[in-house]
Amino acid sequence: MKAKYVNPFTDFGFKKLFGEEASKHILIDFLTSLLPESNIVSLSFKDKSKLGITKDDRKAVYDIYCETKSGEKIIVELQKAKQNYFKDRTIFYSTFPIQEQAETGDWDFELKAVFCIGILDFTFDEKKQKGEVVHNVQLKDQNNQVFYKKLKFVYLEMPNFTKNEQELSNRLDKWLYFIKHLEDIQEIPEIFKDKIFSDAFQKASIANFTSKEREDYEESLKIYRDLKNVIDTAFDEGKIEGKIEGKIEIALTAKKMGLSIEDIIKLTGLSEKDIEKL
Repeated sequence: MKAKYVNPFTDFGFKKLFGEEASKHILIDFLTSLLPESNIVSLSFKDKSKLGITKDDRKAVYDIYCETKSGEKIIVELQKAKQNYFKDRTIFYSTFPIQEQAETGDWDFELKAVFCIGILDFTFDEKKQKGEVVHNVQLKDQNNQVFYKKLKFVYLEMPNFTKNEQELSNRLDKWLYFIKHLEDIQEIPEIFKDKIFSDAFQKASIANFTSKEREDYEESLKIYRDLKNVIDTAFDEGKIEGKIEGKIEIALTAKKMGLSIEDIIKLTGLSEKDIEKL
């Protein structure tokens, strides 16, 4: 059966749903369900590309980077397939919104909170976390008490979310169901008839796209499927173990598929210089 709604794990679909000015109220509702401790009244999108302290430092490219009215920084990363050192990359990315808060002159080092959210279309495959969907990660001391409340990582392992419509008990459950099953939904379930979700379905409706948007989406969908297949197959066959050969193999395939340099950097961790040489 032909899909009526976009696949939110495509670059196009994710941006359409959460990354446009007209989608801000949808993004706010989703983020509030994930970060109840943060009172998100309004958001502003920030530059998704960040450089380090010097021009030669490695670059960070986010899927969504936004700031709340009170100055809290929120990074949202969509990860389509398994990748070496994914956790390392999210930790590295979190340092950019921390560093950019530095002020010249007399400054007391007070920081605004930084939240990093990873929406994963794969699982960590760690025995002690088997089957869990939401991972809230913070700095803790030896007594398991939160040491620093203003840095938080939230990872969503979407394949582990298995609830059906009748089991959805809160707002976050609804968002997880929406993201995981959107492409397969034909008729909007009654539980999604409120204003926010109605708007989200409207944004996601392929029938509402212009012909150019449909072309862009089809291309984005093809890239998503091909790339996920390449990377997942490489992992299943044991070809990727942190070795440079595995990264180059993925980078070459991604270049042939027409992915941008920024996306290939995110996938492989290779430098722009190395990728351009391929």
